[in-house]
Amino acid sequence: MIKVVDLYKSFPMGGRELTVLKGIHLDIARGEMLAIVGVSGAGKSTLLHIIGTLDRPTSGTVLFEGQDLFRLSDEEQAEFRNRRIGFVFQFHHLLPEFTALENTYLPALMQKRPMAEVQVEAAALLKDVGLGDRLHHKPGELSGGEQQRVAVARALMQRPDLVMADEPTGNLDTHTGEALFALMRELNRSRGTTFVIVTHNEKLSAQADRIIHMEDGRIITP
Repeated sequence: MIKVVDLYKSFPMGGRELTVLKGIHLDIARGEMLAIVGVSGAGKSTLLHIIGTLDRPTSGTVLFEGQDLFRLSDEEQAEFRNRRIGFVFQFHHLLPEFTALENTYLPALMQKRPMAEVQVEAAALLKDVGLGDRLHHKPGELSGGEQQRVAVARALMQRPDLVMADEPTGNLDTHTGEALFALMRELNRSRGTTFVIVTHNEKLSAQADRIIHMEDGRIITP
């Protein structure tokens, strides 16, 4: 589904360029759960952000079902992200004034889908992630693990082909993090949604179909 070819990314820093990605080649199959592991600064999040079109590469190509994502305009990329990709970040980015249900269905309202339809779908998603009895609770009334489950439900709201998760368990205790990772594994299997998960936790990543290791901006063989 995704083909990354000779990807480089550099950032200006103090009058010179810092190269964060150094010739990445990667194929990701439809329905796969892929874990990307490595120490902080290895380039994991930068790679994730470029695949998700949140950032542009310095050079190289990212193909999604054969389409070169960086030949799209900014507007076309935004439309692509909204329809095809769901994101889960270490910090859940829920809107504090809205309930779990509202936070989940807001992305669908941007596509002008009918309110009655998105409410039903969002409620079903929250039930799937174990929050069927917390629909009308605001983020401040939810635990950290529950807030991340809302973020997962929100990521699935647009029925994306791909969910990209950047250190989704990073702010959770061990037990809650393991439960969240197991939930994503179950959703991957039951829905056939492709997951790409960046994590430094190799115990959790062992549940994925495949693990790639990054070091100093490159994919390495462990």
